[in-house]
Amino acid sequence: MATATATTARWPCTFSIVPALKKIAVVACATALLSAPAVTPALASGDPDWSNAKPPASMSTIGGARLGQQGTQVELGSGAPVLPKDVTARSWIVSDAESGEVLAAHNAHWKLPPASTLKMLFADTLLPKFPKTEEHKVALSDLAGMGEGSSLVGVKENETYKVSDLWLGVFLRSGNDAVHVLAAMNGGVPKTVQDMQKHADELQADDTTVVSPDGYDEPHQVSSAYDLTLFARSGLQKKDFRDYCSTVRAQFPGETKKGKHGKKTRGSFEIQNTNRLLTGDAGLSPYEGIAGVKNGNTTNAGATYTGVAERDGHVLLVTVMHPSAGGILPVYQEAARLLDWGFKATGKVTPVGALVPPKSVASASGGKAGKHASSDGKGSDKKGAATDTAQASDDGSSGVGIALAIVGGVLVLLAIGAFVVHKRWPLPELVRRLPRR
Repeated sequence: MATATATTARWPCTFSIVPALKKIAVVACATALLSAPAVTPALASGDPDWSNAKPPASMSTIGGARLGQQGTQVELGSGAPVLPKDVTARSWIVSDAESGEVLAAHNAHWKLPPASTLKMLFADTLLPKFPKTEEHKVALSDLAGMGEGSSLVGVKENETYKVSDLWLGVFLRSGNDAVHVLAAMNGGVPKTVQDMQKHADELQADDTTVVSPDGYDEPHQVSSAYDLTLFARSGLQKKDFRDYCSTVRAQFPGETKKGKHGKKTRGSFEIQNTNRLLTGDAGLSPYEGIAGVKNGNTTNAGATYTGVAERDGHVLLVTVMHPSAGGILPVYQEAARLLDWGFKATGKVTPVGALVPPKSVASASGGKAGKHASSDGKGSDKKGAATDTAQASDDGSSGVGIALAIVGGVLVLLAIGAFVVHKRWPLPELVRRLPRR
């Protein structure tokens, strides 16, 4: 997260299972890490006060006309359950990760501060740039520019870290120090922000303005529930992204110390994922089938969360932004309620929109696939979302046609710029072992 949290807690496709996550031993300092007090930064200068903000009358219609409307958008069919009544989030969206169909949404395109869920875009942008085994010695300048109260994983100057260590710090502890080191490796924060904005534009995430790579509150930095879902869906195509965001615990390199006779030693300490639907905590149980993705919390954004889960062959994405209910837990509780609803409602609702493809893929498949998925405003335009999805299924390469992953986690890029589509969702075996609720 961009700030420390309170104490612990279709692109049509089917996929193959990746190996189980390695078990990592627990060390004593985990308790200290997980019980760190919350730190809340002051409101970023020049930013509006979001506490009493209202959704704009006119919002983007990317993905469908209904997604640009205020309030809740859902089209219940026969036997469909009603939406949960106790969802207080300013904005949320539930979608099918494979078909790209939006099952229901509430102010989906409202531009709001994203907090550390923006790190999904950071990861999706930078992950391909550095081999996970590459090592980097941290300079003091790498750690410059972090916002006051930033969440940290514990990166130290003059210590050497593998790229994989830094990514674990980003995903598990939302470490802004790890983000800034990776940004330094990428040529610096300004270049990284530029790269992220370019990638957001390519993903048709037009609600997003990137100002900082870590999601820390900055004037004019905004995203939307719709865009954050696009970032998650794109990132989940990458095996490393899936592995990092679903890791519960990991060992992080400590500080080098001099022992007896001047011998240098370097230990490690445990870090645990702050995604409480993944780890459970503070009265929450791990959510059945959960596999990530990212949580966040700042003064302006409140709590934000994007999650992905699989049950009975269905894979759903949910994004929840800024519940009005107080504290950290509501964002997870509301996400879980919406996921529960989504799994029960699958096949019983008419989609109210669709997750659009990247521009390059839409262009390769003939233009605007998925751009305006529901032109009649009722989610029933046969030439809208349903048509786009059907076209994607036919040629396996259109915008709605980038699979979240490929069998064995390998993505095969075709000459036209799209991916070969396979079937089976590659969630870690750990997720499949989570107890049923």
